[in-house]
Amino acid sequence: MIILAALKGFTLSLSMIIPIGSQNSMLLSQGINKNHHLMTAGLFILYDAFLISLGVLGGSLILSANPLLFTLLTWGGILFLLSYGAMSFKTSVDGIKTGKNKIQTQKSWKVIVLTSLIVTFLNPHAYIDTVMVIGSVGGQYNGDSKIYFLLGAITASFVWFSTLALSAAKLSVYLSKPKVKSTIDFVIGLVMWFIAWSLFKTWLTS
Repeated sequence: MIILAALKGFTLSLSMIIPIGSQNSMLLSQGINKNHHLMTAGLFILYDAFLISLGVLGGSLILSANPLLFTLLTWGGILFLLSYGAMSFKTSVDGIKTGKNKIQTQKSWKVIVLTSLIVTFLNPHAYIDTVMVIGSVGGQYNGDSKIYFLLGAITASFVWFSTLALSAAKLSVYLSKPKVKSTIDFVIGLVMWFIAWSLFKTWLTS
């Protein structure tokens, strides 16, 4: 029973994290540029561990019962995602026009920490996936089973973000080619705007 709880936590968390989102997009870019990518992965793992723990230990009830808080988070996320998507489109178009990538300025660790906080905590999907979905499932367990579910979910975050950071850095020579990088930036822009649209539709029907 304990092992099954851990496996359920792992697979559920992995299914929530893998679809590309703002965290994955930022980490992919940092990995391609080899700019503090391991630190970025570590930060996202830490944030997810906090949010998942919050949800499993009862935070999902607080968030679902506070519509004003959820509305503020939703609109903050929409504005951020639209801006993030617009910047990705601009980078993509610039790469196509010039036939080469704009030289990427290496960001300081302070800028990366600040950006990672914004990307995570101003993104309502982070709360929906970790606090509400994973938290509500984990909340059904008791005792040791709940702890093992929590550890399984956090382990999935560790495995995914570590793998993405290392893979992006290892394939950076290929992924940083102008056409490839422009395509990646364009897809990221589309995904960011699609998520913003889905958040807006959710807000309208809430």
